[in-house]
Amino acid sequence: MKAEHSSELPKPETDWESGTRSADCLTSSDGSGFTLSVNSHLLITHLCETQERIHTGVEPFTCTECLKSFSSHSQLLKHIQIHTQNKPFPCTECGKSFTTKGNLHMHQRIHTGENIITCAECGKKFTEMRIFLVHQRIHTGEKPFTCAECGKSFNEKCNLLVHQRIHTGEKPFTCTECGKRFSFPTSLIKHMRIHTGEKPYTCADCGKAFSQKINLQNHQNIHTGEKPFTCSECGKSLACKGSLERHQMSHIGVKPFTCTECGKSFTEKNSLRKHQRIHTGEKPFSCIECGRCFNLKHNLEKHKKSHTGEKPFSCTECGKSFTKKSTLHIHQTVHTGEKPFTCTECGRGFTDKNNLKNHKRIHTGEKPFTCMECGKSFTERGALRVHKKVHTGEKPFKCAECGKCFSVKGTLHNHRRIHTGEKPFTCAVCGRHFTDKNNLKNHQRIHTGEKPFTCTECGKCFSAKSNLHRHKQIHARK
Repeated sequence: MKAEHSSELPKPETDWESGTRSADCLTSSDGSGFTLSVNSHLLITHLCETQERIHTGVEPFTCTECLKSFSSHSQLLKHIQIHTQNKPFPCTECGKSFTTKGNLHMHQRIHTGENIITCAECGKKFTEMRIFLVHQRIHTGEKPFTCAECGKSFNEKCNLLVHQRIHTGEKPFTCTECGKRFSFPTSLIKHMRIHTGEKPYTCADCGKAFSQKINLQNHQNIHTGEKPFTCSECGKSLACKGSLERHQMSHIGVKPFTCTECGKSFTEKNSLRKHQRIHTGEKPFSCIECGRCFNLKHNLEKHKKSHTGEKPFSCTECGKSFTKKSTLHIHQTVHTGEKPFTCTECGRGFTDKNNLKNHKRIHTGEKPFTCMECGKSFTERGALRVHKKVHTGEKPFKCAECGKCFSVKGTLHNHRRIHTGEKPFTCAVCGRHFTDKNNLKNHQRIHTGEKPFTCTECGKCFSAKSNLHRHKQIHARK
């Protein structure tokens, strides 16, 4: 006999202690002979529980990858395929693959034209009314989902839920390599490329690859020459937003990155990292020609020109060429006599900003460059580099005329004048000529009466440092 349809499905009873269901629920209560197989019973139970969850809003099935919750296990299984990239349902028309059969059927409507919804504003086509309604909010500007913390509104609920992690500090996405946590799955994906070395975005112009799309877009401005980001303070244009933000810090004086060794502050984290190499002695950039190491990449690039002999920057006044543009600018002040950098302590002028910085250390007594061998300190890095050769005995600069070797290139240049007879430095007061700039400087003190070198023993002053050294020997012999 066929069972009459009851207004209520039989609700199985559960023995909560044993975890089993009573056999009574498999037979109709009116004795009509209506019976259910175990499979039918389980199906009804599942349907009852599913319907109950729909009405109550309970979503007990959670994705461990992104923490999204679902009301049924089957929905969760379909969703998980997004993370596994498993797309077993391909479209026979265009080859595009999908995670579920339902998504494939909806996609196929694009090819068949069946039940296609077209946006009257922009002409975009949709296969689902739900997605179409969300899309329309782009045109209407409707943002019905508002954050209770900050009042920011969103056009989709999922975007609001993601945004709320900013306030809660929730970081559910963990890097399996280093343990770093992230609020958003996209942030984790980008971070993982640090470990994998993956750079999926390639410049079509030069072939350079990038781990993030935004970095590629910024890089492409180099080829186009486009600088769309303009500083409102000084009008300077920059190729990327990050560069503009860093540049703007120079106007407001913000230097958030501080060196723990010396307290010096920087506007950029990368500048701090480069600076710290002074303290650590790290020199990660090596010349393949001579093995010399550098702490900055651009210093290596400049050095390489010493091997190639390339000097692309020429002085229009005298024709002298230089490997660096900055060196040319400094040289040109010889012709103009310009000394735009003035010491506030003594009024002395300098052609170069770095020379002024080095000079100021005479007044402050600062000697930040220390020899690891003997502990002697210097005001300039170049002076330390020259000094180190005392310990190594290195004299790489050889005179082609007499074979004499020197530890410093500048000393070789001065020495060569002995052979050529050249004396390019002339005293403006008496017209006397000198082979070396320092000799001219010492000579000029005869006219000025300046004696800057003082003996700490007796207070006697001298115009030349060499005269002070000779004098000190008198005290040493006593």
